[in-house]
Amino acid sequence: MDTPTALTPTSHFFTSLRTRLHYLDWGNSAAPVLILIHGGFDHGRSWDWTARALAKDYHVIAPDLRGHGDSAWSPDGSYMMANYIYDLAQLVDLLDRPPVTIVGHSLGGSIALRYAGLFPDKVQRIVALEGLGLSPDRLKAKAEEASLDVWRQWIDTRRANARRTPRRYATIEAAVGRMRERNEHLSVEQALHLTIHGVNRNEDGSFSWKFDPYLSSAAPQAGSDADLPDFWSRITCPTLLCLGQDSWASNPAKDGRMAHFADARLVEFPNAGHWLHHDQFDRFIAELRAFL
Repeated sequence: MDTPTALTPTSHFFTSLRTRLHYLDWGNSAAPVLILIHGGFDHGRSWDWTARALAKDYHVIAPDLRGHGDSAWSPDGSYMMANYIYDLAQLVDLLDRPPVTIVGHSLGGSIALRYAGLFPDKVQRIVALEGLGLSPDRLKAKAEEASLDVWRQWIDTRRANARRTPRRYATIEAAVGRMRERNEHLSVEQALHLTIHGVNRNEDGSFSWKFDPYLSSAAPQAGSDADLPDFWSRITCPTLLCLGQDSWASNPAKDGRMAHFADARLVEFPNAGHWLHHDQFDRFIAELRAFL
């Protein structure tokens, strides 16, 4: 029996690499599967507006990446790209409804594109919102850094994180203010929603972000953006690349990265930054519907 389309999602958990991971299910299980993957330091509830817009036509699934939202933190505080991809592979196989459609933002887009290159037969369409990683120029500059210095810097950062107390906010309004500092395009309503689902309340009544503070120091062995073109070239499904014109991200059509895709199209969003799906929601949904 089909589950009805949900106005609010139900919570579910699965295990991957001995870690308990959380995902949201928006119902409509007989429809094609659409997986929404959030970016770094974010959570699955940031897709709520998108999920509600598409839940009548798709079986929408929105996971919390390991170390984010209501998923467990990695026991050793390491967040390797390989583990994120393994988690996605586990989830897709658990849902057992291939081929799936995937929409990923930032880190989520990078994970999704790697997965689609590894398992092209399991992905029907893919949308990446600024999920291509560093520009070629920034990659070149990063490659020139001495590898031993990178390792030393990681060790020093890990030790600093171990000594640091997670930031606490006395009120939810203070946390909302911090959310709006990171993205000035957000309305108060958007920022409040993202904050409410992105914090835990501490014993003293203050609020702290749910994400693992160790996410800020990725291990040197966690994978490099330099290998991404190898994955992109193996993607066989139609691909939609989205770019906010006010973002720090580089234009993939101009810097040559889009040429690695067999079937990709770029859409640019004016008056939008890195979180273009929040900043220009109506235009984003229109483009997404047309592509899907």
